[in-house]
Amino acid sequence: MYGEFELIERWLAPTTGEPGKASGVSLGVGDDACLMRPAPAHELVVSVDTSVEGQHFPEDAPPQALGHRALAVSLSDLAAMGAQPRWCLMALTLPEVEEQWVAKFAQGFHAVCDEADMTLVGGDVTRGQRAVSVTVMGEVPTGEALRRDGARAGDVLAVTGALGGGAGGLAAWYEGQRDLESPLLARYLLPQARWQAGLALRGLASAAIDVSDGLLADLGHLLKASGVGARLDAEALPLAEGLVEALGTEAAREAALTGGDDYELVVALPSAAFDRARLALAELGLAFVAIGQVTASPGIQGVNASSLPGWQHFHGGTS
Repeated sequence: MYGEFELIERWLAPTTGEPGKASGVSLGVGDDACLMRPAPAHELVVSVDTSVEGQHFPEDAPPQALGHRALAVSLSDLAAMGAQPRWCLMALTLPEVEEQWVAKFAQGFHAVCDEADMTLVGGDVTRGQRAVSVTVMGEVPTGEALRRDGARAGDVLAVTGALGGGAGGLAAWYEGQRDLESPLLARYLLPQARWQAGLALRGLASAAIDVSDGLLADLGHLLKASGVGARLDAEALPLAEGLVEALGTEAAREAALTGGDDYELVVALPSAAFDRARLALAELGLAFVAIGQVTASPGIQGVNASSLPGWQHFHGGTS
C-alpha cells in the first residue's frame, strides 16, 4: 500500500533527468519547496487551475486522459500569454490509492509535460474527493507578454483551430460514446494547449485569451479589459470536426459560441498583421480564422442576443 511520499516518488516525480537537474531548476522534488531560475530579462508567468471530478470531468473518465487534460487546460493559460512553458506543480486529491489508476494518470500527465518540455518540480497528494490542481510556470521576454487589455478598435478578431468540440465531446460522452479516437471526444478529454501558437503570435497580436468557458464569455473578458466591443460573423466561426453532424448546424454554432472547454486562442491583432500570423500558424499545422472585428462601441454584435455567455461556477452552469 503506497503512502503519500511513496506515491510521489514512484509516479509523480520528473520523468527526465534527475530531480533538481532539469533546465532552470536549482532544487526540485524532494524538499519543502522548489527553486527555479527564470532566464535573464524574462518575466515569470504563473497560472493555476483546479479540475474536480463530477464538475470538470466525468467520474468514469479514463485516468490517462485526465492526466493529459489536467495539465493541458493549465498550459492553455500560458499559451494565451505567449509564454514559453517551463515548470509545473501538481496537487492530487484521491479518495484512495489505486496504483493502476495513478500510473495511467501519471502517464498522461508526463506525456504533456514532455511534449511542452516542462518539468514537474513539486506538488502534494492528499485524501478526499478526486481533484487535480496544477500550477504552471513559464517565461516571456520582458514586456512581450500577450495580455487581455491591448485590443483596439479596428483590430481583426481571429481564433485558432476550431470551436465547439469541447461541448460536442461532452455531449457525446453522456450519450455513451467512449472511443477516444472520435474527434469530438478527443477535443473534450484530450485538449491541445496552443502554446506554440502563443509563441508565434508574440509581436503580432494586440491581445489574446484562451477559450475555456465559451467564446462569448472569454471574448467578453478581453473586450472589458481593453475597453472596447466587437462585431462577430457567426457564419465564419470554424466548427470542430463532426460537430454539425452530431448536433445540427444551429446547435453546433451555439456550442461554438457558448460551449467552453475548447482551449483555442481568441486573438485581436491589427489587420496588417493578420496574414503574417495566419502563415506562421499554418507552419504549425493550425488554422487561424478571422471571425470579426473590434469596435469602439461596447458589447458584442452580430450574434443572437439570446445566446448564453458560457460557463460560470456558482451559477449552476451558464448564466
